[in-house]
Amino acid sequence: MRLLLLLSALVAGTIAVKTFVGHQVLRIKASNDDQIKELQALEGLTHLELDFWTEPANIDNPVDVRVPFHSLQSVKSYLEFNNIEYSIMINDLQTVIDSEKQEMETDNIKERNSATFNYATYHTLDNLFKGLDAIVLDFKSLVTKQQIGTSTEGRPLYVLKFSTGASRPAIWIDAGIHSREWITQATALWVGYKLATDYGKDASITSLLNKFDVYLLVVTNPDGYVYSHTADRMWRKTRAPNSGSRCIGVDPNRNWNAGFGGPGASSDPCSDSYRGPSAESAVEVKNIANFIRSHGKIKGFVSIHSYSQLLLFPYGYKCTNPAHYTELNTVGRSAAAALSSLYGTQYKVGTICSTIYQASGGSIDWTYDIGIKYSFAFELRDTGRYGFLLPATQILPTAQETYLGLKKIMEHVRDNPY
Repeated sequence: MRLLLLLSALVAGTIAVKTFVGHQVLRIKASNDDQIKELQALEGLTHLELDFWTEPANIDNPVDVRVPFHSLQSVKSYLEFNNIEYSIMINDLQTVIDSEKQEMETDNIKERNSATFNYATYHTLDNLFKGLDAIVLDFKSLVTKQQIGTSTEGRPLYVLKFSTGASRPAIWIDAGIHSREWITQATALWVGYKLATDYGKDASITSLLNKFDVYLLVVTNPDGYVYSHTADRMWRKTRAPNSGSRCIGVDPNRNWNAGFGGPGASSDPCSDSYRGPSAESAVEVKNIANFIRSHGKIKGFVSIHSYSQLLLFPYGYKCTNPAHYTELNTVGRSAAAALSSLYGTQYKVGTICSTIYQASGGSIDWTYDIGIKYSFAFELRDTGRYGFLLPATQILPTAQETYLGLKKIMEHVRDNPY
């Protein structure tokens, strides 16, 4: 595996870094269904190389799209011709990326000089792993690190296990399934630190960990995460080769065996939402699914994504409510209220299909269908001003408020066994 990682690093070193000079992020607001159809048609024009950060699904939600410089005139003319309202959210994406990189480098220098882990900055994969190790080292009696498999390129999938006894039911939390969503990995790592420090001090967390184990996967898609740092900041998928195509990667949140291949998942390997050739074909997904199946006592499952400030529950692959809709909706609203209590951040709660759009092959649909009733997904800050490039100054506030929402969900799982 070391040789494979070395070769991957050498290859990465020869890859030209993708730049986004002149790229703009537009916020588009459709006013009727016909305009939604026009935006969906626009999305299908592959030569424009548009990157839809949010999908054109309904008039209730704005559509954010990254437009390359060479397509700006065409896209704006198209929108104006069809009387579709838009505004510029990010004027030059590369400027924001450059600022993020500079800030990260400065913060990392300060961190090395202080010899303490900085949870308030974005980290490379290697540094995130050091953060995991620091938590394990500081809380040896509570936290262990387990490897549940490897990625396509041979990187480990490390899970932190928080446990005070054997043969316990458990709650699963993961982050970073889409590699460019850096706020999710940063938030998850801080959540791990907070869980460890709160045990023995916070009565609720102490009670939780005296009854349940918690498994935390901070980086679900390590290959994609590395690639988003070294070659393409906007990379979303895995880095798995696709047979018969020049395009790389599978969307790991369209690859679960839950309505696989249905609406909201693409059959085109070049699409950011490519579902893969079959359910669980992505090794990262297969590793997690195998772990959950073999464990047999996972009672809660939470996947952390960004962005849009949403708290979602099944279903996404179909637009019918789950059997436990009333309970899940109540828990979700309670969690959103707890989250909002810290900084006033507002979250919308509901099923995936009714809240954003229909999307098949998602993780929380799969976990719900196999019997994990308490299956939720967070879409963290913000609502579009920065999108996937949330400033590092918002890492700790995001993590702190998310922890309150997670805590509320975990308390409900603890107090309502099934």
